[in-house]
Amino acid sequence: MPCYKGIGIGLRKAGQMHAMFVMGGFLLRSRFAVFVLGVALVSGAAFRCVPAAAAAQQQTEAQLEKLSGEYTNAPEPDTPLSFYVQNGKLVAESERMVPTELKEVSATEFAIPDSKATFRFKVDADGKGVSVVNSNDPIEAFKRTGDAVHHVFHDYVRTEAMIPMRDGVKLHVVILKPSDIQSPLPFLIQRTPYGADGTTRAFFFLARPELARAGYIYVGADIRGRYKSEGEFVMSRPMVDHKDPKAVDESTDSYDTVEWLLKNVAGNNGRAGFVGTSYPGFLAMAAGIDPHPAVKCVSPQAPMIDVWMGDDFFHNGAFRQTYGYDYVMGMETSKEGTEVSYGKNIDGYDYFLGRGSFEQDVKQSGSKMLPTWKLFLEHPAYDSNWSSRGVQHHLNQVQVPVLSVGGYYDQEDMWGPQAEYSSLEPHDDKHENFLVLGPWRHGAWVSTTRHMGNVQYGEPIGKEFRRDIEAKFFAHYLKDEPGFDLEDTASFQTGSNKWMRYQHFPPEGSQPTALHLGGDRKLSWGDVKTAATTTYVSDPANPVPYRHRPIQPTYGDGSQWFNWLTEDQRFVADRKDVATWKIPVKKDLVATGEVIADVWASTTGTDGDFVVKLIDQYPEDDPDAKMRGYQLMTNEEIFRGRYLDGFNRPRAIKAGDVREYKWSLHDVDHVFKAGHTIVVEVQSTWFPLYDRNPQTYVQNIMMAKPEDYKAATITIYSDKEHDSNVQMPLMNQCDAVECF
Repeated sequence: MPCYKGIGIGLRKAGQMHAMFVMGGFLLRSRFAVFVLGVALVSGAAFRCVPAAAAAQQQTEAQLEKLSGEYTNAPEPDTPLSFYVQNGKLVAESERMVPTELKEVSATEFAIPDSKATFRFKVDADGKGVSVVNSNDPIEAFKRTGDAVHHVFHDYVRTEAMIPMRDGVKLHVVILKPSDIQSPLPFLIQRTPYGADGTTRAFFFLARPELARAGYIYVGADIRGRYKSEGEFVMSRPMVDHKDPKAVDESTDSYDTVEWLLKNVAGNNGRAGFVGTSYPGFLAMAAGIDPHPAVKCVSPQAPMIDVWMGDDFFHNGAFRQTYGYDYVMGMETSKEGTEVSYGKNIDGYDYFLGRGSFEQDVKQSGSKMLPTWKLFLEHPAYDSNWSSRGVQHHLNQVQVPVLSVGGYYDQEDMWGPQAEYSSLEPHDDKHENFLVLGPWRHGAWVSTTRHMGNVQYGEPIGKEFRRDIEAKFFAHYLKDEPGFDLEDTASFQTGSNKWMRYQHFPPEGSQPTALHLGGDRKLSWGDVKTAATTTYVSDPANPVPYRHRPIQPTYGDGSQWFNWLTEDQRFVADRKDVATWKIPVKKDLVATGEVIADVWASTTGTDGDFVVKLIDQYPEDDPDAKMRGYQLMTNEEIFRGRYLDGFNRPRAIKAGDVREYKWSLHDVDHVFKAGHTIVVEVQSTWFPLYDRNPQTYVQNIMMAKPEDYKAATITIYSDKEHDSNVQMPLMNQCDAVECF
């Protein structure tokens, strides 16, 4: 009896229809699938005549079905993976991973496309999946927790264009437009120096899943001189006078981009929003300065607002040596990214210590002189070359709603979002200046995790921000959708580990309260009663490392650059050139607002740096074994002594003079819990994060000679006339007996 080929086809179609139903298809399709399957199986004779190949396919699919399900990693329960069978193949997806067909390596191992990694399943006696690991991280097992979950993934159609700017230069853009949404949509634009070619449907869902799922016409754009765009790249391009119709900057390029998109991309609703993190955050803010009328909102996230005052390259005049060297080499050596190396098995601490000054870094780099390196060398002080790049100087009105986002543990641009918000706040008559702060490293709110380094927060705060604030912000201003209810500021308060909402930041009730650096290395509240001094010797030949060694290139393999602000500070606690003061906490202390260091000091040198770190030391019996005795920084910052009279007026310090050094340690929202200890540390080197101050005054530290670097004795004073202290923004004032 001849076989009926249609039966095998019917079985395969049934599998397709079932998958369509599971992924959100209509009930009618499911019923049709069941009907086809029923026809195929109604005759035992017909079943017996299925070709051997089809029978084998059935057996394979049956085996794959046993692996289907949702698998969850216990430490990260908010990012489960789902596996299911489609078209006879095992498919993986998550809320951020578009459905991806896997290639079978064996019955329990499957290769991930465009990757060397595989998924390896562990099965029970019946062949049913129990757990799965990614070969790149075999320790972290995902255990089966239920049936596979399917998510909505819009079908984004990708196109490219070269958009002419007002001066004739053409800039490259990639446009993703959902083909399965028929209503007019707004533009969501990210301009970047890091390459827009990778802007794909998969990238959009991976990077910003909530926004990708909401449906926007997403545009990735290469800025001038980068990747496929024409023109010259200028690092942190200064703002120009927009009254000049021929002048160009990042604001005018944003304006011209929007103008072209409105006219040339069908199906838009006439509105545009900008988003970006880090350098793209700076670009997003630029789009909100003299914006195109169609720009209705911007979200600058960790924006590099002023790379001299407190972002990226300088902090209060101190030069970030490793970052200035690594980042500029990576960005300016070619139109595309360049990998930086210190050599095989070389510790960055030794690498930069052996070279000496930044001038020697450049000479020994093997690279040509790069534009921003030249700027560092020739303009170390805050002159017009740097102030012209300071975006905060142009934030004199809220022209469109702004959602600034920042991290308390941002190792690159902590200063930017805080400065941006505070610059706009006095001009916020319409209440359209918003701020979100959390215990994130640089850009970490894009991740879905419950911890930062060793510190656990108990909930996926990045996902909560993206879902409850970011997605609703853009939906409100670009689509008129309800739900955005942020009045002013949202902050995830550490210690208590809960979201707080404030009408302003810092909130009403935050009171600066002096925590005095007294004698016997003790901190105290209340008036200073006894005069005291604390001394240490700072030696540039043996600087204090800023993170555990070895120190890899900033973005190199295995680099701990991303987590160093949460590292346990006990690794330098025993150094004699780190002065330490402590006080036990007897009652929970809530600090919300700006922390200020106010240090009275003298030096035997004629220049010097001061670093102050505010630390929460956990008790030795903490329930979390990883945190017992842990010294977690909450605030930290450096000040370069030569700029006491102004950042544009470097001056020598008279040896032996007692001078007041007062600077911001940035914002905090933290509860110092009862049983913990508050620690304050002062030091004068932080290497190689910052270049070493010779401690003898030279005209240009960038060009200091080996003989200029000399040890100096630093003295910290605490008396009624010279009250060294850290000003804590306390929300719950209490007397000395009650709290301490």
